[in-house]
Amino acid sequence: MQASGKNAGLGLALVSAVAFGGSGVAAKPLIEAGLDPLHMVWLRVAGAALVLSPLAWRHRDLVLRKPALIAGFGLIAVAGVQAFYFASLSRIPVGVALLLEYLGPALLLGWIRFVQRKPVTRGAAAGAAVAVVGLACVVEIWAGLRLDLLGVLFGLCAACCQAFYFVFADQGAEGDDAPDPLGVISYGMIVGTLVMTVIARPWEIDWQVLGGQASVGGTMMPAPVLLGWVVLVATVFAYLTGVVSVRKLSPQVAGVVAFLEAVVATVLAWILLGEQLSTWQIVGGGLVLGGAFIAQSSRPAPAAPAAAADLAVLDRETTTA
Repeated sequence: MQASGKNAGLGLALVSAVAFGGSGVAAKPLIEAGLDPLHMVWLRVAGAALVLSPLAWRHRDLVLRKPALIAGFGLIAVAGVQAFYFASLSRIPVGVALLLEYLGPALLLGWIRFVQRKPVTRGAAAGAAVAVVGLACVVEIWAGLRLDLLGVLFGLCAACCQAFYFVFADQGAEGDDAPDPLGVISYGMIVGTLVMTVIARPWEIDWQVLGGQASVGGTMMPAPVLLGWVVLVATVFAYLTGVVSVRKLSPQVAGVVAFLEAVVATVLAWILLGEQLSTWQIVGGGLVLGGAFIAQSSRPAPAAPAAAADLAVLDRETTTA
């Protein structure tokens, strides 16, 4: 019975990684068709908030219990990650944007070591160093940074926001009244929507783009279908399956599977959008993923309640990236 539960959890984790990885290939055609990246973020977050509103009502006590947590989660882990990620992929390939975002776990080590002043293992430090070397290969720094510099900076900002997600998750998981991760996700989407409404000004959205079609690798697709995929599959479904999977698996196992998101995104971008990476970028991507995984898995962590374990795995873009 226990083995069956773990197999089911592994399957759900894989499904979640694939769902998250498909966000970029559905969103980029809409952006290239004329939709502003910030408007794309607002539509994604607002759509997810609408779908998840019943869960928010069920966990409405969080507004009074954990106001700082849900505010920080919504501002940084939802709005920040996705805004910078979409701004990045509007200027550089989907796979590169996601690889840059996955420096987040490595950047978190710097926060732990120099801000929280907690010890970090040598393996974790080595993983961070490997990830940085991989980043240099991804951007081909020896060639004078062939990639769009602003796009790279946006990707690094997404990584910083992803790293801060862990900080908020750790704070929110402390104590006996640890919040339900489903409630945190729901209110994070609501707060993210409010923040992005001020930043993105959705009343200026070019609705003609959403009423038309967008090119996916030369094939025209209805824009509402692509938007529906981003909201329902790459956001709501991806988050919820991720939460269920981590309840059946250990956080470390679920975290390993989560790294497949970048691989899925790169492969889908190659198949559907015709985006190709150079040999060095592929090598660098492997180093980024490997280094970030080593850094995350080597991080010393004390025993934590089950709710804390649930929150610790929700680092996608979120994912997304």
